[in-house]
Amino acid sequence: MQFKFLLAGVSALALGLAALPVVAADGDAREIVTVVKVTGENWFTRMDEGVKKFGADNADVNARQVGPAKADAAQQTAIIQDLIAQGVDAITIVPMDPSALEGVLRRAMQRGIVVTTHEADNLQNTQVDMEAFDNHEFGAHFAEQIVDCMGGEGQWTSFVGSLGSLTHVQWADGGAEYASQFPGMELVSPKNESFNDANRAYELAKEILRSYPDIKGFQGGSAIDVIGIGRAVEEAGLEDRTCVIGLGLPKDTGPYLETGAVDSIAFWDPLDAGYVMNILTRMVLDGTEIADGMDLGVPGYNAVKVSQGPGAGIIVRGQAWVDVDASNYKDYPF
Repeated sequence: MQFKFLLAGVSALALGLAALPVVAADGDAREIVTVVKVTGENWFTRMDEGVKKFGADNADVNARQVGPAKADAAQQTAIIQDLIAQGVDAITIVPMDPSALEGVLRRAMQRGIVVTTHEADNLQNTQVDMEAFDNHEFGAHFAEQIVDCMGGEGQWTSFVGSLGSLTHVQWADGGAEYASQFPGMELVSPKNESFNDANRAYELAKEILRSYPDIKGFQGGSAIDVIGIGRAVEEAGLEDRTCVIGLGLPKDTGPYLETGAVDSIAFWDPLDAGYVMNILTRMVLDGTEIADGMDLGVPGYNAVKVSQGPGAGIIVRGQAWVDVDASNYKDYPF
């Protein structure tokens, strides 16, 4: 798949940096490094496939992915500081905590490094933030399914990777806002922090089941939350009286979808997200205009919405979520 660059002349005001050539004067390929929340989690292993695919499709770009061994904003910051010292051409980041990276990303841009981000539409110091969809709508979509599954009444709760994980909090807030329309829905102990750890999500879910024995609904935020919640629900034999819905990957969640411990998941393909992040980063390097309605040549990103971000940069949103349950999860090989 090749993206055809049709437009030119991104303004420095819109993207925070004058146009740069993609290939350095000495002929070396420019280097785009993607920094993820944590290395080893299946979500980001899948994203690495997209980064590598972009590199294979663009021989004049060296695209690679790195990340900390633990989901930790301080470790992400240290990696970015090292990339600044290396003098890479561009960094695209999936922040663990966007607000914690403002200073280091500002420093990167001051050094002439292109900065793009994902899951961070509140960041001031980014030139382009890419979102797979509107995050409040995504959270409301989860809650709509939970409300329907629960018959519009009962206790329910939400999980997030961390309170600093912006998109997870937006999904939880979007879900809470939707469910608040139904007087019979009672939100208890919201925004439980799993720190992207399935075992922690499992322990939290067990604690919630003990504290709220009548609880019926769980909304997962991190891609592994539904795995931990599903395990706790399955062990308690509560598959038939609980509704577990959230972000997840088909292969990871499949066994719990089969038993009914998890009712459904939604996701955007991390491979496509990794590829699109690098497309947008390449466009900034090339000085190519990123326009509202543009087709980026990747499913879910065929008519992107472009808006002004909170800083000098822009936000690019796709329409890329996919719903999966026991009937169709095997259609997705990841």
